[in-house]
Amino acid sequence: MSFLRTIHEKGKGNLFSDEALLEAYQTKGDLQALANLYERYMELVYGLCIKYLKDPENAKDAVMGIFETLVKDLRKKYAVQYFKSWLYTVTRNYCLMQLRSAGKAKMIEFTPDIMQSGEDPHLNGSEEEERLQKLEQCMDALPPEQKETMRLFYKEDKCYNEIQALTGYEWNMVRSYIQNARRNLKICMEKKVHVQKGVR
Repeated sequence: MSFLRTIHEKGKGNLFSDEALLEAYQTKGDLQALANLYERYMELVYGLCIKYLKDPENAKDAVMGIFETLVKDLRKKYAVQYFKSWLYTVTRNYCLMQLRSAGKAKMIEFTPDIMQSGEDPHLNGSEEEERLQKLEQCMDALPPEQKETMRLFYKEDKCYNEIQALTGYEWNMVRSYIQNARRNLKICMEKKVHVQKGVR
């Protein structure tokens, strides 16, 4: 993919594993190693961007933007166990955020169906927007620990171990916060639906 080839010397680093290249960047700040690693999956990233964004030029811009995201996020030394899977998640979320910010889709990365609120899934645009607003309100009403872990888990696709490292919470507490947050969100959303129906 020629529009991104300039960030590295093509072919360099092919003898190293994903883990070795990632470690070289995270421990030594070796941008060349990260570029070589990204090249391996660049076609997959581009294909996924095309799937979501539907436009080749926007997809190319996204591929560049995602690389910049990796440069920034991986400096934090996240414990990325499987780079390809992690990159897929980063790419998907990046594209969803692009769509959302452009007003081309009304969606949220931590999907409301985790709460099984029983609402009609076939909503028009205004109803969907209203539902997402309710969800954000319910999220804001969560205790700080639950809100923080939910956003890391659903919006940033962090695993329990990563959340533990980022927040300092014990693993069991991370799991408890997320489980309690799910329950509280479900209750909150159901109350809002019932109140709305009562008004009508």
